[in-house]
Amino acid sequence: MKKILCNYYVTYRCNAECEFCDFKHHDKYRNSPHAGLNDVLANLEQLKSIGIKIVDFTGGEPLLNPGLPEMLAGAKRLGMLTSVTTNCLLYPRKAEKLKGKIDLLHFSLDSMIPEKHNRIRGSESFNHVMYSIERALSLGEKPDLLFTVTEDNFYEIKDMYEFVKKLKLILILNPVFSHYRNEKISEDALSMIEEYSKLPFVYLSKGFLRIRRKGGNDVYNPVCRAVSSVIVISPDNRLLLPCYHRAEASIPVNGDLVNTLSSEKYNYYLKKEGRLDFCKGCTINCYFEPSFALSLNKYMIDGIPGKIKYIATKYIYQRFLRGVSRTAVF
Repeated sequence: MKKILCNYYVTYRCNAECEFCDFKHHDKYRNSPHAGLNDVLANLEQLKSIGIKIVDFTGGEPLLNPGLPEMLAGAKRLGMLTSVTTNCLLYPRKAEKLKGKIDLLHFSLDSMIPEKHNRIRGSESFNHVMYSIERALSLGEKPDLLFTVTEDNFYEIKDMYEFVKKLKLILILNPVFSHYRNEKISEDALSMIEEYSKLPFVYLSKGFLRIRRKGGNDVYNPVCRAVSSVIVISPDNRLLLPCYHRAEASIPVNGDLVNTLSSEKYNYYLKKEGRLDFCKGCTINCYFEPSFALSLNKYMIDGIPGKIKYIATKYIYQRFLRGVSRTAVF
């Protein structure tokens, strides 16, 4: 199977305590080591050699790793697409060093009501998000706003949409999931998500809605291709299997990622992907989107219109606006 994406956990530390995230429940993460710059740069070379096109530098809060700008620069030198999602608490002070190094920059925003966003995120981050948007735009960046949709906030999609429409940014609708259980989302919420996904400046893979309504991954006919499509590397330089959220095994990379991918343990999980007991009912978005891309099926077809709209907005319309802005300046 062709691998598409690397989820590179550059740190497990976080400076927020989001309601829906299990990082906040693990004291062991608080002082855990960051990924080392040399390890990351060496692994990026090997990821490139096996065909990985996209590296999502994730966490925790990835901006806590002081080596992140150099890691991103390393990926860009190799011609890889980079992605970072941040709660924005650190973005304003690091924006200059990150400029031009992140292709898919995502700012987490879960409510237009400051107090509610801060409660959901377990931090006083709302004002940081607003300032980060302003700072990013001043640097010529076009961040996407990542809206984690729950039963508690789905009715706020309209306000979020009006906000991004004015800024001509993209709103990514991300139906909530939890690391160890599936969060319940009502049909009312799913229907509202679906309606707004049809509008300009909104991105959603409709395959997420299909698999939610179906009840999640079926272990007898699995949709998940997490092992086939995604490589997950931990801050302590280990390959996590079958995925980060359900990691029951890991293999030390030891400077030879390619050899790690041919190990007996790796091949065991490759054969078992989507079929393990804990895979039943899974709806973890970050593994299903690349999984949908591997097979010509209804999930892939569901996702095509959204991807076309995202690409057209991000790489044609927003770039056109930047050109108009530069022309206006001169």
